[in-house]
Amino acid sequence: MVFSSTTFLLAFLPLVAILYYICPRKLRNGLLLVFSLLFYGWGEPKYILIMLFSTVFDYCNGLAIGWFRRRQREKGAKGVLILSVMGNLAILGFFKYTDFAINNINGLLGTAIPALGLLLPIGISFYTFQTMSYTIDVYRGLVPPQRNIIDFGAYVTLFPQLIAGPIVQYKTVAYDLEHRRENLAEASEGLQRLVIGLGKKVLIANQMGAIWEEIAAMSNPTAATAWLGAIAYTFQIYFDFSGYSDMAIGLGHFFGFHFLENFNYPYESRSVTEFWRRWHISLSTWFREYVYIPLGGNRKGKGRQLVNIAIVWLLTGLWHGASWNFVLWGVYYAVLLLLEKTFLLKWLDKAPRFVGHVYTCLCFVLGWVLFAITDFSALGAYLGHMFSGAFADGTTAYLLRCDWLVLALAVVGCTSLPRRLWEKRERAMTPALSDGLRTVWVAVVLLVSIAFLVGDSYNPFLYFRF
Repeated sequence: MVFSSTTFLLAFLPLVAILYYICPRKLRNGLLLVFSLLFYGWGEPKYILIMLFSTVFDYCNGLAIGWFRRRQREKGAKGVLILSVMGNLAILGFFKYTDFAINNINGLLGTAIPALGLLLPIGISFYTFQTMSYTIDVYRGLVPPQRNIIDFGAYVTLFPQLIAGPIVQYKTVAYDLEHRRENLAEASEGLQRLVIGLGKKVLIANQMGAIWEEIAAMSNPTAATAWLGAIAYTFQIYFDFSGYSDMAIGLGHFFGFHFLENFNYPYESRSVTEFWRRWHISLSTWFREYVYIPLGGNRKGKGRQLVNIAIVWLLTGLWHGASWNFVLWGVYYAVLLLLEKTFLLKWLDKAPRFVGHVYTCLCFVLGWVLFAITDFSALGAYLGHMFSGAFADGTTAYLLRCDWLVLALAVVGCTSLPRRLWEKRERAMTPALSDGLRTVWVAVVLLVSIAFLVGDSYNPFLYFRF
């Protein structure tokens, strides 16, 4: 089941909302757990067992670490932590990377080891990182072990952010799990955020995706057409993923949870370093807290810092998928970040603002091409089209003529300009008028989005494959 489906919007969510608000408060986490499992198992029920194992495994690990800590047995606590980390990585590695490893061994050694044909459980990269961060934080003493398995299960399986993030660390929602107090204002704000995310996905991301798929399938696009395709994918992945994050954060508010923001207008950045502070913030935060800083961060000299950045970005690339293009994508950003750390940031700080912005835009557009195309020969061909051959033709003009409006909406919508204009208008209106206009606007976006969904084919969020 996906957020951008009529089944979810018109059946699942209303049913959960009604039952949630009429049931006693002490039963609400249990209700969310049951419906989250139903949500996750809608397409592939067997994968519920993997998630349940991960939940029980780290619930027990958290209790064991607490038990050893109370008895001041540090080696025992550390041993459980190692077991937790290795166990989580083993689950993720088996389902995500086994066939990738087999195919590469066959290619290198000429063997014929049969691939297992494993299907990747949706969201495994996200909930594995969440449960692993919980045991690490219990070991660090940042949170106490959760003794209520229903509450812990609700945290792991919580359907608003289960499938594609944001990666919610236990310490950020520990209070909400036990002490949240839902209210009408937050529920209303959450539903508005949900509709904004739905509009991003259905009205912009899906349309950008159609442009990208059409151009990517061309055998010999002109340079301008190839760049148009890359830009379309750049908008697709932003509105798709930030739209999902908006919907997740909005649903969290509706049920009394406060998830941290996951995007902060990353396409306004003036350096790659700034871009990765604004894009997929929960993933960047996770790697910083649980990989980069434990490796030494920037505390052991410039050389060690650069090595740590390279390690983090190699792992970041692999986290996104079992394919060499993701490794290349991680290396690409590692090189850019290393260059910025050594000298480029100083130069960008002195240059006019537009220079840094143009440089960053070129970097992430090219980066998304590396991300999108998994086949190296196809990737090389597409990059070749972007930088050689005829500049434009009738197809380019046709695509621009057909899609200029949605492209213009995407350009404006990925910036903070709409938010700033809306806030300025709100300050000039009475609260009642402001709330009325917001309600009308949200209702229009919802109705138009549902109309698109009714006539649209199944189009899952891009990050479901991670």
